[in-house]
Amino acid sequence: MTATQLPILDRVGDGEGSLQVHLDAHTKIDGALVIAVYGKGGIGKSTTSSNLSAAFSRLGKRVLQIGCDPKHDSTFTLTKKMVPTVIDVLESVDFHSEELRPEDFMFEGYNGVQCIEAGGPPAGTGCGGYVTGQTVKLLKEHHLLEDTDIVIFDVLGDVVCGGFAAPLQHAHYCLIVTANDFDSIFAMNRIIAAIQAKSKNYKVRLGGVVANRSKDTNEIDRFNAAVGLKTMAHFQDIDAIRRSRLKKCTIFEMEDSPEVIAAQEQYMLLASRMLDDVVPLPANPLKDREIFDLLGLD
Repeated sequence: MTATQLPILDRVGDGEGSLQVHLDAHTKIDGALVIAVYGKGGIGKSTTSSNLSAAFSRLGKRVLQIGCDPKHDSTFTLTKKMVPTVIDVLESVDFHSEELRPEDFMFEGYNGVQCIEAGGPPAGTGCGGYVTGQTVKLLKEHHLLEDTDIVIFDVLGDVVCGGFAAPLQHAHYCLIVTANDFDSIFAMNRIIAAIQAKSKNYKVRLGGVVANRSKDTNEIDRFNAAVGLKTMAHFQDIDAIRRSRLKKCTIFEMEDSPEVIAAQEQYMLLASRMLDDVVPLPANPLKDREIFDLLGLD
C-alpha cells in the first residue's frame, strides 16, 4: 500500500494560535505505514493498539509500537512487563544517545512486535512532544526503522498537549477510538480538528473510527454521517478483552471461546482494512453546540 503523500511547500500555521514545533526533517519516518491511535483518556487506545499490532504481525508484517504516554503502559500486554522508557534510559546516560544500544530501549513482544515506551517528563516540568521527537530521533540514529513495515503510535488522551500533537507529524493515518457516548464523541470531534490543522503541513489524514466498549453505535453513526467519518471496526463491551489486560496478554493469547474468536477476527479485519481498504477521510469537525444538538434523545 502506498501512503498518501502531501508535498510541503509554503508552510502555514498549524491552526490559529498554534505554537507547535515543526517536524525536524532528520526525524522523518520513511518506508513504513505509520498509524496513530487517538481517543479520550481511558477509552481503550492501548488495548486497541496492542491487539492491532498483534494482528499486523499475524499478517506477516514487521511491527513497531510506540507508547506516547508518561503512564508507559501501552505495550505491557505485548511484552508481559512494564519496560524502561526512552526518557529514563536517556537520563541514565546523561542524554548521550550514542552510548545506548537498541536493547536498552526497544523490547520484543508477542509474535515479534517491537515495543518502545517513550515515557514523559515529570509532571509539570516539560513537554511530551519533545519526548516523542527524541524517541523517533533515537530510532533513526540506530537505523531501527529501516526494517519496519508498520509503526503504531499509541497517543495520550490530552488533546491540547504537545505530546498529543507530535505523532501527527509522522502518521499517515489516524484511528480514533470512541465509545457510543457524548464525552467520547466530543473528544473525537476535537481530535478531528487537530488532525485537520496538522494536515495543512503534514501527510496525516483520518483513517476512521474504532467503536469500542459499546453494544450500540447509533450515536457514533449519527456523528460519522454529520462529519464524514467511517467506522472501521466495532468491539462491543467484551469481557475477554478486559480479562486479557488483567492477564497481561493480547486477545490472541486468550483461550478460545466464541467471544475471543470474534474479537480476534475483528482485529484481523481492522488490520487488513488499514492495509488494503483505508482511504483518507476529509472530515470536518462540528462546533460544540452542534454536537450537543446532534446527539442524544429527541
